[in-house]
Amino acid sequence: MSSLLFRRRISRTLIPDYTDFYYSTLESNFETSYSIYQCVRKLSSSRAGNKFDFTDLTRPHSWYPTARQKKRNVILHVGPTNSGKTYHALKRLESSPSGIYCGPLRLLAWEVSQRLNKAKVPCDLITGQEREEIDGARHKAATVEMADLKYDYSCAVVDEIQMLGCRTRGFSFTRALLGICADELHLCGDPAAVPLVQEILKVTDDVVEVQYYERLSPLVPLKVPLGSFSNVQTGDCIVTFSRYEIYKIKKEIENRKKHLCSVVYGSLPPETRSRQATMFNDENNDFDVLVASDAIGMGLNLNISRIIFSTLKKFDGTEVRDLTVSEIKQIAGRAGRYKSKYPVGEVTCLKSADLPLLHSSLSSPSPTLEQAGLFPTFDLLLLFSRLHPTYGLQQILEHFVEHAKLSDKYFITNCEEMLKVAAVVDELPLSLSDKYLFLMSPVDMDDDISSQGLTQFAESYCRNHIVRLKEIFSPGTLKIPKSHKQLKELESIHKVLDLYVWLSFHMDDSFPDRELAASQKSICSMLIEEFLAINGWEKASPRKLSRPTPYKSLSP
Repeated sequence: MSSLLFRRRISRTLIPDYTDFYYSTLESNFETSYSIYQCVRKLSSSRAGNKFDFTDLTRPHSWYPTARQKKRNVILHVGPTNSGKTYHALKRLESSPSGIYCGPLRLLAWEVSQRLNKAKVPCDLITGQEREEIDGARHKAATVEMADLKYDYSCAVVDEIQMLGCRTRGFSFTRALLGICADELHLCGDPAAVPLVQEILKVTDDVVEVQYYERLSPLVPLKVPLGSFSNVQTGDCIVTFSRYEIYKIKKEIENRKKHLCSVVYGSLPPETRSRQATMFNDENNDFDVLVASDAIGMGLNLNISRIIFSTLKKFDGTEVRDLTVSEIKQIAGRAGRYKSKYPVGEVTCLKSADLPLLHSSLSSPSPTLEQAGLFPTFDLLLLFSRLHPTYGLQQILEHFVEHAKLSDKYFITNCEEMLKVAAVVDELPLSLSDKYLFLMSPVDMDDDISSQGLTQFAESYCRNHIVRLKEIFSPGTLKIPKSHKQLKELESIHKVLDLYVWLSFHMDDSFPDRELAASQKSICSMLIEEFLAINGWEKASPRKLSRPTPYKSLSP
C-alpha cells in the first residue's frame, strides 16, 4: 500500500489487545515523594548524591504523597464474569459528588462516560487518543494510564484490578492503586487479587473491605465437544488465537451457507471491534456467529450463547503454551449474560481431548496473584541520569531492570518494548523528557510499519519540532484491502495514525494535524470493515447492513 513512505516491509504477527498505553503526560509522572525531590539539592554534592540509591524501589507507596495524606476507604468488589461487581461500584461512583473511573480499555472508559452523562452526571472522557470535556463535569472516565493523581476525588473506581499482575501493563494498575487520592477507592476484579492488594495496602493506612459476588446467570460446561463446525449454532462464539485461524474458521463456517461470522481480535482497531460486536449482537443482522481471539475477554458486552474453544493453546510471544486457569475462566465467562437473550451460558471445546483441561479449569479457583508490576517514575530516571550524564535512555532502563531493589510483592515490568523504542530515540538529539514521551507512546515495535512510523515522527520532530502528517502519510490513497497481507498493512497504518493522535495530545504544538489523522483513522476502520464482510454482505439484505456509529453502546 503506497500511502506510507516507509522503506522496509517485513512479516508481522498478531499482537495482544492492549489498546491504550502508559502515562498521559510527563507532568503526571512528577508524583514522587518529597524525600526524592530533596535529592535534587543533594546532587550538588557528588558525595551525597552517590549515597542515594535511585534503584531502591522498595517503598513505591511513598511516591504518592497526596494519596498518603488521606485515609482511604478501599472496597474490593470481586467475583466471576457477569456477577454485577462493576455495576455496584459504578452505582456508587454515579451517586458521588466527584469521581473517576479507570478502565483497561478505551471502549470501557467511553461506555462509562456515556452511562454517567445519560444519568445526568456530567462526565469527561480522557484517553490517550480522545478528550471529551463536558461543562461542569466533576467526574472523569479514563483509561488507567491516564488517571490524574493530583486531584482529590470523592470516589474512584479501578476496573480489572487483577491486571496489576500483567507483565507489561501491571505498573499502571499499581500506580492507580497506590496513587489515586479518593475518599473511597473501589477495585473491581478477580478474587485472585485480594490477598496481594491487602498486603500492598498494609503500609498505606487505608481501610480495606472485601465484597464477594456470585455469577448472576449459570455457566454450564458441556460434556461433549462441538466435533465439527457443521454443528455451529446462532449465538456461538468460536475462540482461537491467531489471525490466520480466525479467518480460516470464518471461511469454513460461511462456506456451509448457514451462518455469517463477525470477527474480533486484538489487531483490529477498537472502533472496528466495537462495530463487529454490535453486528453480532443485533438480532436483525445476519451475522449471527462470532469468531474471536481472547480480545473478547473484557471490554465488549456480547450476547453469546456458547463459547467454543477451537484450541486451549496459544503462542504468548515466547512459546506455545496451555491457557491458564484465569484465561480460560475469563473467556468462558463471556457466555450467557444476565437478562440477555442467552441468560444461560454454555462452554465446550472443538475437540474432546481438550475437555478435561476446560472442566478442571472452570472448577478451580484462579491462582492467587503474588506480585504487582512496578516501573520507576520519570523523576527517578531523571535524577539517576544526572549521576550518569553519559548514559542514554536505553542504558538507564537496562540499569534499573538489572539493579532495581524490590520487595517480594513487586516485579519490574517487562521493558522489552520500551528498550526497543529507547534504542531508536537514543540515536537522536532529544532531551530525556522527549525521549521518555516517545517511550510511553502506543507503538508496536514488532510491527515494521508502526515502528517506522515512530522513527519518522521522532526524526521529523528533531529537525524542526513540527511534524506534519503528510510527511509520512498521503491522505486519499487508502483502499479496501484485497488480501490478508493488505489487511494487516491497513491495520498497521491505523496504528501509525493512532500514534500521531496520541502524540498530538501530548505535544499539540508539534503535531498539529490531529483532526486529519483522526479522520483517516476512521476511514481505515471503515475499509477494514468492508474487507471483513466482503464475502458475507452480498448474502444479506441492505436493510440489515446499516453501519452503527463509532463506539455504539454494546448493551442489549
